[in-house]
Amino acid sequence: MARRKGTMIEKTIKSSYLDEEMVLKIYQPPAFSPMYKYHICIMQDGDDYYQMGRLATLSDELHEDVEITDTVFVGIHYIDRFDRLKKYHPDGEQFNAYMKFLAFEVVSFLDDLLPTYQLSQSRALMGDSLAGTIALLTAIKYPHTFGKVIMQSPLVDDSVLSLVEEAKKLDAIEMYHTIGTDETEVPTTKGDKVDFVSPNRTLHDQLTKRDTTYTYHEIEGGIHTWKYWQKDLKRALMTILY
Repeated sequence: MARRKGTMIEKTIKSSYLDEEMVLKIYQPPAFSPMYKYHICIMQDGDDYYQMGRLATLSDELHEDVEITDTVFVGIHYIDRFDRLKKYHPDGEQFNAYMKFLAFEVVSFLDDLLPTYQLSQSRALMGDSLAGTIALLTAIKYPHTFGKVIMQSPLVDDSVLSLVEEAKKLDAIEMYHTIGTDETEVPTTKGDKVDFVSPNRTLHDQLTKRDTTYTYHEIEGGIHTWKYWQKDLKRALMTILY
């Protein structure tokens, strides 16, 4: 296993919106210095991005080759799959509270802790599957706080499509969006199987018609697993964190 060149630190926030303690796993690039300012990329499913996405190693490589701007990555994880559903799904009981947690508590904490630009275009939200859904919808709700989104195979349903259709400030958000062409029967936490491809294509059509900076890729043969998301991650980061 390659040795990490950057620095991982953990911080805990007592969230008043969620009424629980939330852990932030913060990865600083190798040449991190308080003398410079940094962009922020906040990842839902944070442990998955660090472990299965090999995000820390990729961050080291991209910073060393100057292929992304100076960025600090922040991973936030869930307790279990039911907690994930409760926080990330539009119908989840903590969905709105979690968005407020990101927009008000996490951003404020990071701006106090790190030398950040404190601008929406310097803050990205990233997620896979349902974590991609919460990334998109949080940016839509708070476009003056989050100006960039990476969503890999997001769950898209009628609620998501309606929120996108109603969004007023989509032009303020830069987006990267992928879906695998074989994601037609994806098992969900609720126990059913869902076609991700058709609604993601509908979302693509919606976003293409709007005045947005928007990148979309269909991964040929891609299924709903980290095998494909990990391979796509370098392109995603280089597209959004330029």
